[in-house]
Amino acid sequence: MSRAEELWERLVRAALRRERTGDDAYGQPVGGIAGNVPSALAKNRDIDEILRVADEIEDDDPNISRILCEHAYSLSQNLDPNSEGRGVLQFKTGLMSVIKQKLAKREAGTIDRSQDIARLQEFYKSYREKHNVDKLREEEMKLRESGAFSRDLGELERKTVKRKRVFATLKVLGTVLEQLSEEIPDELKRVMDSDSALTEDLVAYNIIPLDASSSTNAIVYFPEVQAAVSALKYFNGLPELPRGYFLQPTRNANMFDFLQCTFGFQKDNVANQHEHIVHLLANEQSRLRIPEGAEPKLDEVAVQEIFLKSLQNYIKWCDYLGIQPVWSSLEAVSKEKKLLYVSLYFLIWGEASNIRFLPECLCYIYHHMAREMDEILRQQIAQPANSCTYDSKDGVSFLDNVIFPLYDIVSAEAANNDNGKAPHSSWRNYDDFNEYFWSLRCFELSWPWRKTSSFFQKPLPRSKRMLISGSSRHQGKTSFVEHRTFFHLYHSFHRLWIFLFMMFQGLTILAFNDGKFNAKTLREILSLGPTFVVMKLFESVLDIFMMYGAYSTTRRLAVSRIFLRFLWFSLASVFITFLYVKALQEESKSNGNSVVFRLYVIVIGIYAGVQFFISFLMRIPACHRLTNQCGRWPLVHFVKWLRQERHYVGRGMYERSSDFIKYMLFWLVILSGKFAFAYFLQIRPLVKPTKAIIIADNINYSWHDFVSKNNHNALTVVSVWAPVVAIYLLDIYVFYTLVSAVYGFLLGARDRLGEIRSLEALHKLFEQFPGAFMDTLHVPLPNRSSHQSSVQVVENSKADAARFAPFWNEIIRNLREEDYVTNFEMELLLMPRNSGDLPLVQWPLFLLASKIFLARDIAVESKDTQDELWDRISRDDYMMYAVQECYYTIKFILTEILDDVGRKWVERIYDDINASITKRSIDGDFKLSKLAVVISRVTALMGILKETETPELERGAVRAVQDLYDVMRHDVLSINLRENYDTWSLLSKARDEGHLFEKLKWPKNTDLKMQVKRLYSLLTIKESASSIPKNLEARRRLQFFTNSLFMKMPRAKPVREMLSFSVFTPYYSEIVLYSMAELLKKNEDGISILFYLQKIYPDEWKNFLARIGRDENTLESELYDNPGDILELRFWASYRGQTLARTVRGMMYYRKALMLQTYLERTTAGDLEAAIGCDEVTNTHGFELSPEARAQADLKFTYVVTCQIYGKQKEEQKPEAADIALLMQRNEALRVAFIDVVETLKEGKVNTEYYSKLVKADINGKDKEIYSVKLPGNPKLGEGKPENQNHAIIFTRGNAVQTIDMNQDNYFEEALKMRNLLEEFHSDHGLRPPTILGVREHVFTGSVSSLASFMSNQETSFVTLGQRVLANPLKVRMHYGHPDVFDRIFHITRGGISKASRVINISEDIYSGFNSTLRQGNITHHEYIQVGKGRDVGLNQIALFEGKVSGGNGEQVLSRDVYRLGQLFDFFRMLSFYFTTVGYYFCTMLTVLTVYAFLYGKAYLALSGVGEILEERARINKNTALSAALNTQFLFQIGIFTAVPMILGFILEQGFLKAIVSFVTMQFQLCTVFFTFSLGTRTHYFGRTILHGGARYQATGRGFVVRHIKFSENYRLYSRSHFVKGLEVALLLIVYLAYGYNEGGALSYILLSISSWFMALSWLFAPYLFNPSGFEWQKVVEDFRDWTNWLLYRGGIGVKGEESWEAWWEEELAHIRSLGSRIAETILSLRFFIFQYGIVYKLNVKGTSTSLTVYGLSWVVLAVLIILFKVFTFSQKISVNFQLLLRFIQGISLLVALAGLVVAVILTELSLPDIFASMLAFIPTGWGILSIAAAWKPVMKRFGLWKSVRSIARLYDAGMGMLIFVPIAFFSWFPFVSTFQTRLMFNQAFSRGLEISLILAGNNHNTGI
Repeated sequence: MSRAEELWERLVRAALRRERTGDDAYGQPVGGIAGNVPSALAKNRDIDEILRVADEIEDDDPNISRILCEHAYSLSQNLDPNSEGRGVLQFKTGLMSVIKQKLAKREAGTIDRSQDIARLQEFYKSYREKHNVDKLREEEMKLRESGAFSRDLGELERKTVKRKRVFATLKVLGTVLEQLSEEIPDELKRVMDSDSALTEDLVAYNIIPLDASSSTNAIVYFPEVQAAVSALKYFNGLPELPRGYFLQPTRNANMFDFLQCTFGFQKDNVANQHEHIVHLLANEQSRLRIPEGAEPKLDEVAVQEIFLKSLQNYIKWCDYLGIQPVWSSLEAVSKEKKLLYVSLYFLIWGEASNIRFLPECLCYIYHHMAREMDEILRQQIAQPANSCTYDSKDGVSFLDNVIFPLYDIVSAEAANNDNGKAPHSSWRNYDDFNEYFWSLRCFELSWPWRKTSSFFQKPLPRSKRMLISGSSRHQGKTSFVEHRTFFHLYHSFHRLWIFLFMMFQGLTILAFNDGKFNAKTLREILSLGPTFVVMKLFESVLDIFMMYGAYSTTRRLAVSRIFLRFLWFSLASVFITFLYVKALQEESKSNGNSVVFRLYVIVIGIYAGVQFFISFLMRIPACHRLTNQCGRWPLVHFVKWLRQERHYVGRGMYERSSDFIKYMLFWLVILSGKFAFAYFLQIRPLVKPTKAIIIADNINYSWHDFVSKNNHNALTVVSVWAPVVAIYLLDIYVFYTLVSAVYGFLLGARDRLGEIRSLEALHKLFEQFPGAFMDTLHVPLPNRSSHQSSVQVVENSKADAARFAPFWNEIIRNLREEDYVTNFEMELLLMPRNSGDLPLVQWPLFLLASKIFLARDIAVESKDTQDELWDRISRDDYMMYAVQECYYTIKFILTEILDDVGRKWVERIYDDINASITKRSIDGDFKLSKLAVVISRVTALMGILKETETPELERGAVRAVQDLYDVMRHDVLSINLRENYDTWSLLSKARDEGHLFEKLKWPKNTDLKMQVKRLYSLLTIKESASSIPKNLEARRRLQFFTNSLFMKMPRAKPVREMLSFSVFTPYYSEIVLYSMAELLKKNEDGISILFYLQKIYPDEWKNFLARIGRDENTLESELYDNPGDILELRFWASYRGQTLARTVRGMMYYRKALMLQTYLERTTAGDLEAAIGCDEVTNTHGFELSPEARAQADLKFTYVVTCQIYGKQKEEQKPEAADIALLMQRNEALRVAFIDVVETLKEGKVNTEYYSKLVKADINGKDKEIYSVKLPGNPKLGEGKPENQNHAIIFTRGNAVQTIDMNQDNYFEEALKMRNLLEEFHSDHGLRPPTILGVREHVFTGSVSSLASFMSNQETSFVTLGQRVLANPLKVRMHYGHPDVFDRIFHITRGGISKASRVINISEDIYSGFNSTLRQGNITHHEYIQVGKGRDVGLNQIALFEGKVSGGNGEQVLSRDVYRLGQLFDFFRMLSFYFTTVGYYFCTMLTVLTVYAFLYGKAYLALSGVGEILEERARINKNTALSAALNTQFLFQIGIFTAVPMILGFILEQGFLKAIVSFVTMQFQLCTVFFTFSLGTRTHYFGRTILHGGARYQATGRGFVVRHIKFSENYRLYSRSHFVKGLEVALLLIVYLAYGYNEGGALSYILLSISSWFMALSWLFAPYLFNPSGFEWQKVVEDFRDWTNWLLYRGGIGVKGEESWEAWWEEELAHIRSLGSRIAETILSLRFFIFQYGIVYKLNVKGTSTSLTVYGLSWVVLAVLIILFKVFTFSQKISVNFQLLLRFIQGISLLVALAGLVVAVILTELSLPDIFASMLAFIPTGWGILSIAAAWKPVMKRFGLWKSVRSIARLYDAGMGMLIFVPIAFFSWFPFVSTFQTRLMFNQAFSRGLEISLILAGNNHNTGI
């Protein structure tokens, strides 16, 4: 072999033997040629296994390894002979190279391949003998049965893994033998068959081994599972399967085989749904408590329940369309037929891919396929269905013929949205497709599909020009069009706006009539009639406009209704308005006796009465049923149809009357306060000023007035009323916040939240915990009742403690494993088993520590009587318990270790003590002053006995007992008692002979040894344990858990009877597990993540070191030698970040909790009430290895992480893939779903196939594929996260599914409560059972920084108090992407757990709540259980997150879901819904608009010159209404109303004092600046999204904030959202300061403008104030250099916005695409021209002229300035020949400009202030021109002006940047500012760490890691 060939082969082999990080789950290195099979060959799952075995046996027999490699090569060649698949050619080349190497290494001589089979057979036999195969299984079963592994949990695992490895290898060898040769010797064949039976648990299965029953998996022996499997067998009513149908010989046929044969479902889809339905049926059966029979049989009730729940949506769909379901009578359908119907539905659903988002489309498919199935059932032999042409060998005919045509058209429409940039109205989204099936028109599609239908017609591709102009409209929408306009707010919530406007009108009329209600007032108030009908007319006009684009596909009846309503309200508006006007005219003529007026009153009365009556009938819950019952009456049907459109969803959305009354009263309180405030503090104070303004005349305007002068000063009235009206519209949210906070506080107090809020309370109430635990979290016991005698109370208390102890101890052990408590603290916190004979409850040592010494001191020093002494001791319950326990334990131990005479002596001593106690003479019979000596002697004895027995220690123990005897005899006993013992012959004889205590029985019994150790601890621990545990997180968790024991929750059912559930986590590419490189990587300050964590969590770091056996002073560098320690270190750090590893660990606690609960319950199937005794219940050793416990947990709990690109990550060898594999290895129940992309080359074309796969870890630590379901195409058609969830949801199991984000956490103690929570699905929560259970969250990132604490507190307030009120009483809680638990069957049959249409569903999670509510669901909230949640911790992360949420809410405004909820809720529920969703963001925007209205109003008054005059006449500055408006706005702005719920939540859960301290601390940390800044973020993104679109998912990052953010990065992010608006507000304030009139001077100005200045400065400087090291001089210098480089760097092709200002500027304008966007942007930009128009008339140079000429001349000056700017910025790329000329022109221009300015100053009245004022005028004007030019970018480019526009824009950004940068640079000069900022941002521990790190970085800045 040549040198080149050798190097090539080495290279290929190295490529194939890719290095894996770390070992596999069992410590075996993973590598070699296995694990590299390309995805194109993945269809043959044997190839990888064969190569793995070849690697494994390479050293044992290279020849056999060569045979296996050659066979693998032939398999790959057969699968892809032309090597067309991606990576196949490279794989074959590498494999052939490996084979050649094996041949080269062979022994001398040629290879006789004819002997390969014989060699393989011999190797099979020798391998069996080498590994003692016949004994392996027997040894393992003996080990299992013996329980010897209970103390060494790894022993069983080790033996099991060894057996599995051996049998896995044998299985591969046997498979290869069978494939290579058909002639196998009979004896070997018999051995292979025997071995094959032992490999049954190696077959890939998910939960239940259906295809190969396992003898090792206890789940197959559960009677409910056996019954479910049996019920799905092939029954007599099914046709015979065709002869050609392949059936595995290891199993019998079932009904799924019939369905697969008939419809061509995929094999893995069938296997998946088979297990799914078995799982559902088994769990439903287990809840019925059916006694076990000899042959388990599935009950009819279980089948009926699953049938109705699974097909409920289909039944409702049929009823809505008025068609007959596939069955004529449900009662006539047999149990087998029901199972067949359910199986068919789930097989359709399991293969539907993206069509799962169209639930009614699935109903349509199911309807027709079920009919086909019924026809086939009548035949003798099963035939393929016509709709599914059965001509595909892979069995995918259903996919190709039914699903693919639908997917194809959905995909084509999705491709037409231009990556989310196209208008929603131009393409059909998922909802449009689904709603097509809400009418009988859908049956025009026929069956099989009529693909020529217009439904399947693909849209024409949209050109770029059409996208930009927005002129093209694709006519395909169904029933709703998401036009981008703010009018949606009115359209969806018109009742709110009509109500507010009419109330405002009424209150204003009343106020202008001085509050008098007379005939005149009544006539004016009756003007509300025309107002109402005109506003209803406007609504009907919007109905017509909003439906534009959907008329062609919308039902004619719906279109008719829209135009009929328009006609009705048009006529009503004209008629009622005409009547009212005529009535007013006649009223003025006829002195009050008007016939028309009376007619008007009658008409209005009748109209109002009818409207009220109809609303009453249709909206009041009590009347809703009546109208539904009469719904088929023509008149009622017509009225209902006319009033609201009838859709499939949204029907029957009413609550029971009691709930309605509660939320109605809630809103009446709010509305009463709101309108009282509005009338007395907003409207009434403005009446007199308004009247004065209207009648004011002879006002000299300082500018050229167009509007106000001859129109009663109209603009002045508007400027005064505008901020008040804005506050009027938003203050209802203020009142809602206050009332909901108070109500939520009271609700939480009622639910007993916060009762245990300190360690002191935990200590005090601990003795109540066992009883509370038994009442809530334990299965009810039949012999436990509340009515008990005193003796029974003691016995039951001990029994309760015994049952509570294992759970409590497991909680403590988990806290130790998580490094929250030390080993010592764990020992103190652990609770004794309480299984012995002691007549008392033994409590944990942390309650009793030091109590003995306190009691001893009391007894020794006491001179009281016995009763008084005992009373003093009993005042402290735990002191009393400690004394009692010591008393009884000493007796118990001494009687156990002493023989005859010694034991009798102890018993007699105790008899005498008891007698003295009875006679009240203990202080006379015994010398209590010597108690300390006795305790010291007992302590010495216990100290010896707790050690391991040795002869020397035994002698020492005898001496210790003798010492104790001597002390008792000589020092303690009184003279009388001593004489009794001295005269005791038996004792005297033994003492005299010297063998009184000669022999001791050393404590060897486990319980006795524990008692000895415990007594020793009781007698030696002198320090108080009142502060145990010390870790704050451990305290918080224990406090919440113990507090929840007293809260109301459903009783726990046995694990066997509980509802089953899944946990579902979507993951994309976030951090799975921190690598060492990431942990050690230092930022520019020298801070690494590991350093940061060590400083933030110093106690947990020490605990971690102790756990891995290291000293607490160990440096992390010392851990690097041990791979195990490195892995533990990575996990330790990852468990403190927002990582997938943390989430997986937390969710797997569910399984651990279920295993423990199952193990301790150990109920029998025959008697579910049976419970084991206390002695058994406390033994939990080995519960995690109990086969029954594991099987039961697996049957009830499934965890699926859907890692969308895991396949791609594996292929690219990303560390995330290795880490995910590691998580699967460490968590055997973890399942990972992902999308596998397989590319093959066929006929020169790349063919891409997509598969949805589920994998788990196999015994080799590699992925084992369980299911692989082919998809019709790329599943990502819409938003990524919901599409990721949708493809994998088919792999979830159970009745419920909990959605968990990958940045969440869970705790073992909370997992214990999950079965209680699931019982809420069967609890009473209103008219309908719950469909989503809301779960409380704890934000665990609150300790990172001040910003994190703000977010944590805000989030905690919302997810606790806020959602508490939303669920009860408001009944409008939705789903917020939090750990809610869904009714799984309800949701997967109704579109899934989220919506996925592009952009419109950007906030995908909340739509599941909308969908659930619209489909008559019920969403609740529960606070006795919580999970952890990570939040964004840096300002940029928070801003991106809030921008995403705000943009998502902007898209919600446009959505059909919000429209239907706003229309179909009753009025009060609609109010709740509005103000807790999009209304909150609109009110936020109104807060900012209030400032704008106020300041532009003030600018108008100042610049127009009317302010000074009107202040004298109308007193508009010192007006109560204005003050009230500004105060409300300011309080809203700085987050006071956000803080109110926060404070009340703190008071409830932390106590009043802590709440006040927390609130004050937040103020010192500048939380008001943060909330004001967030206000701007929400306003910008919400408003921009509605106007222009552009909402997109923002990857915020979930790291730790230890990085300084550069100035340019902050500028890019906040320039348009905050800086521009902040400078605009500052300019308005300067104008008001310069030209406004204030009688009160500076103080008056400050009071009126302080909130606005605070807003402006917060928006400008908050990003730098909350920037780590933001005021460090060196950083500031570097930032300035970076910013100038970015600003001056010219963009180009491929240049990103982070690199160049030009590229960034282009990106910032990308959202302005449509004509509407350009017009809107132009209109909004016109406000900047007000500055110039007003200021030029204030210049001295203009004199007294108000002519328009002055304004015109100002534009001439501006034009000159622009020309000068162009001259001085002329391109430097001009030819060299003209450089001199250019410089000459620039010089002349400068001289001319300066000369002209000097002449103007000398010859005219132009002054220096005029020059500054001109700058103040021209700067905003230039920005306005720039904004308009940018909006019309195509026009500017056409005229060649774009470069000039860009130059001016760069100048403005440079100027804005400098204005912001200069103050930062100034403050950076002072070192204390940086120190203050660091203290402000981070807690004290990290502040110290930061300073240390800076010193270290300065000393070793050249040192590498």
